[in-house]
Amino acid sequence: MSLRSRRRAAKKEAELDITSFMNLMIILVPVLLMSMVFSHITVLDLKLPDAASGGETQDQPARQLELVIRGDHMVVNYPAGVVLKRIPRDEHGAYDSALLTAVLQEVKRRLAEQAIEKRDILLLSEPAVDYQTIVSVMDNVRSYKAVVATSVVNAELFPDISLGDAPLAPDTLAAR
Repeated sequence: MSLRSRRRAAKKEAELDITSFMNLMIILVPVLLMSMVFSHITVLDLKLPDAASGGETQDQPARQLELVIRGDHMVVNYPAGVVLKRIPRDEHGAYDSALLTAVLQEVKRRLAEQAIEKRDILLLSEPAVDYQTIVSVMDNVRSYKAVVATSVVNAELFPDISLGDAPLAPDTLAAR
C-alpha cells in the first residue's frame, strides 16, 4: 500500500500562471484603442458637385473655384472658366505645390476682402493624372502650414472638395 500512496503524493496539480498573458493584454489593449482613433482621422469626406441646383441664386450667379489638373500643368479658375493662374510642372516633372498654395492663399485673401466666405473647390483632373498626384493636390488645397504665436498650425483654405473630370483642353478641341 505504501507504493500507491507514493504515486498519489507524487502527482501534484499544475499551477496556472497567466501573468505573462495579463502583461500582454495590459499593453495590447491601449495600443489597439489608440490606433483606432488615428485610422478615423485619415478619412477625407468628398462631395459631388451639386448639378441639380448649380449653386446659383436668383440674385447672384454661382462663382465656383476650380483647379484643373492636366498632364503638364494645373490651372486655377475663378469664377469657373476664367483663368487666374497657370502652374506648370517643374524640371523634375513635379507640380509646384508651394506656388499652388500661394495662389490659393491669395484667392482666399481676396475673397475675404469682398466678405465672401468660400470653403469649397472643384478639382477637375484628366484621366492620365495618377492617384498620388490627386491626393497631394487635395492636401495642398485643404490647408497650409502657418506660424501663429511661435507654433506651426494648419490654416484652412478650401476643405470642401468636389472631384470631377477635366474638360477637354483647347488644343484637343482644335484638333477635332
